Amino acid sequence: MPDTDVIVIGAGLAGLVAATEAVAAGKRVVVVDQESRENLGGQAFWSLGGLFLVDTPEQRRMGIKDSHELAWSDWKGTAGWDRLGSGGEDYWGKQWARAYVEFASGEMRAWLSGLDVKFFPLVGWAERGDGTAGGHGNSVPRFHVTWGTGPGICEPFVRLAKEAEVAGRLRYAFRHRVDDLVFTRGVVSGVRGTRLAPTHVARGVATSREPAGEFELSAGAIIVASGGIGGNLDLVRAAWPPRLGLPPGEAVVGVPAHVDGRMVGITARAGGRIVNGDRMWHYVEGVRNWDPVWAQHGIRIIPGPSSVWLDGAGDRLPAPLYPGFDTLGTLEYLRQSGFDHSWFVLNQRIIEKEFVLSGSEQNLDLTNRSVRDVIGRARGGVPASVQAFLDHGEDFVVAPTVRELVAGMNALVPEAPLDPDKVERILRERDLQVDNEFGKDFQIMAIRAARAFRGDRMTRTVPPHPILDPAAGPLIAVRLSVLTRKTLGGVQTDLAGRVLRMDGTAVPALYAAGEVAGFGGGGVHGYRALEGTFLGGCLYLGGVAGRAAGYAPGLSGSPITRPPRIPPPARAL
Repeated sequence: MPDTDVIVIGAGLAGLVAATEAVAAGKRVVVVDQESRENLGGQAFWSLGGLFLVDTPEQRRMGIKDSHELAWSDWKGTAGWDRLGSGGEDYWGKQWARAYVEFASGEMRAWLSGLDVKFFPLVGWAERGDGTAGGHGNSVPRFHVTWGTGPGICEPFVRLAKEAEVAGRLRYAFRHRVDDLVFTRGVVSGVRGTRLAPTHVARGVATSREPAGEFELSAGAIIVASGGIGGNLDLVRAAWPPRLGLPPGEAVVGVPAHVDGRMVGITARAGGRIVNGDRMWHYVEGVRNWDPVWAQHGIRIIPGPSSVWLDGAGDRLPAPLYPGFDTLGTLEYLRQSGFDHSWFVLNQRIIEKEFVLSGSEQNLDLTNRSVRDVIGRARGGVPASVQAFLDHGEDFVVAPTVRELVAGMNALVPEAPLDPDKVERILRERDLQVDNEFGKDFQIMAIRAARAFRGDRMTRTVPPHPILDPAAGPLIAVRLSVLTRKTLGGVQTDLAGRVLRMDGTAVPALYAAGEVAGFGGGGVHGYRALEGTFLGGCLYLGGVAGRAAGYAPGLSGSPITRPPRIPPPARAL
């Protein structure tokens, strides 16, 4: 008799959703994780809690007209799948994308509301696109921030898992590192690995890998939910595709060290097909955390559209590579520039309204669900977390004049000095475009378009004004670095989350969920993402895999070509 019915590898969001769904289907579950209980929730805990949702009450209240048709058009134009056909690497990713957009347009919000998840009333407009109707980007704002940010989206599943633990239906095996998947007569039947020495350090802090023994557990089904490779710079650089230029020599890391990609190779050894390994999602607005939790800890700036973006040589980035428009388009451009850094140039007025830092710990007003603090932020002034970076961050330069600003920038990067006359000329040319409602500067046009959206006008975009206006000063420059984040490829799965072999058949009793599966099919995003789809992919794929393993753990053979329409089970244990 097996030790348990279902083993879930990974205690992040996808793993917790999968585990609680399997418990709700009546199964006994063991959740195995190489970290300690302090890291329950994984990467999701650190996130801003943004979710891609379609045609919601929040959108309608803000006058946003959205639809499944528009969202699917945006997704297809963004993904750019080009590895289709029978047996193609993109085949299952596209199927998952279609299913996810249906989920995000339908039952997703009601499902989360039933778990007492609430959303901030202002919808954000992320990834505004490449300037074409059928290309990359969100046509409308769709970024719904969870009230409580990342901890808020983890909370209901942590609570359900706790209830199951108390009831004896779920058990955690923390500090258990899986090294191999075990097969019995051709069917995955368990895991074996190393017990790591106990540790209880703060969340996100790197833990020791000192062995303290071995373990083996058996089960009727295994769900791999171990995350991607973003915490392993060596793997990121090894997978870096030539189309994105050279991999960065200097980068900051946006996820904890335990996001190490180990289970990708282990799943491959068990027969799973790994696809689209050259697809990844990294930001170019990374700054070094002045108060780091893990090594090379970086924070992403989520900028409004007004900062002037310069490359390492001091040249302005071309249209439409403006802050917040096209993450990977900008990454590709900058990686071909020959520099590991770029610059935002702005002023005090812009930073007060347009700078938001990604992460739950950088947005304590939202994370702590403090209405008073949220209202305080809306009243103006530099947010406290941003002010801390202005005061202590090594990437920030503040000065009253362009010459003094550039002198500070050159002190930060003496190997790539900028010409102050060139920087001043670029800023003055830009400033001439804001004296009237006309003009030819596309970024100024984009700012005016952003302010047509009530949410941006209220909280995210300042009126066009001269950056060099002394009344809006002082001037600010921010050195930006590549910040690692997400794996877009991964283990190929069918629409029940079952791991597929090279020949397209399913590995018996083996499932994958979340980032390790490319958030579905090994590539649900294609080449680019629309934001809010990473947490959403963990929720959706974790739920599907957990239900499939819970109801039919031993399924094997031909892939399932339609998402299982299993109704959400009762939550009572």
